[in-house]
Amino acid sequence: MTTPTPTPPGARPVRLLIVDDDPLVRAGLTLMLGGADDIDIVGEGTDGSEVAALVDRLRPDVVLMDIRMPVMDGLSATEALRARPDAPEIVVLTTFHADEQVLRAIRAGAAGFVLKDTPPAQIVESVRRVAAGDPVLSPAVTRQLMARAAGPGHEEREGRAERARRRLALLADREREVAVAVGQGRSNAEIAAALYLSVATVKTQVSRILAKFDFNNRVQIALLVHDAGLLEDDDEGDASLS
Repeated sequence: MTTPTPTPPGARPVRLLIVDDDPLVRAGLTLMLGGADDIDIVGEGTDGSEVAALVDRLRPDVVLMDIRMPVMDGLSATEALRARPDAPEIVVLTTFHADEQVLRAIRAGAAGFVLKDTPPAQIVESVRRVAAGDPVLSPAVTRQLMARAAGPGHEEREGRAERARRRLALLADREREVAVAVGQGRSNAEIAAALYLSVATVKTQVSRILAKFDFNNRVQIALLVHDAGLLEDDDEGDASLS
């Protein structure tokens, strides 16, 4: 069960843009998310082609983005948006969870991937967590993502693992420990407690890792750690990303 993220007194509400071509879905999401005191829905879009202009005008912190839209799909819109400086965080919302869609969204820089049948309270919490810098994946999506290593042949898996291990070898020892903890789905506070560091130090270490690998978010760190074979026996890490 996800523990609600406390809202600091006086904190600015999360500015949220909802993008979905189905007016009923938009209405439902607006009703669901609009009831949260710490989330301010600043606008709605009906297609990925509208997102850039809406972001320029509304300056959201988070975009809740559908995948299937008629003119420009949500994945293309995510790729275009995250390539820009100061891009908002993006939570991809969809009715399906094919591996290639998950991976494309993550590689594009999406910080969350949530199924539309996710309970309303969890969707609200996902927006909060992404705004706070924590990645979010639905449990079903996480299981698929972590199982993807079993799909390719042995040689391809070994090649990917070797490449991932070489990249991780570029990290200092403490950075590598933090990277593995991120791969286990731990929050900054949990990593700090486990490694006897301050939360500020953990944030600095995560920022250094992102910069070294030119990553957009923590989920990409988790993928690298997984590809290196460092999470294979870690069942708890799968659950904690949910």
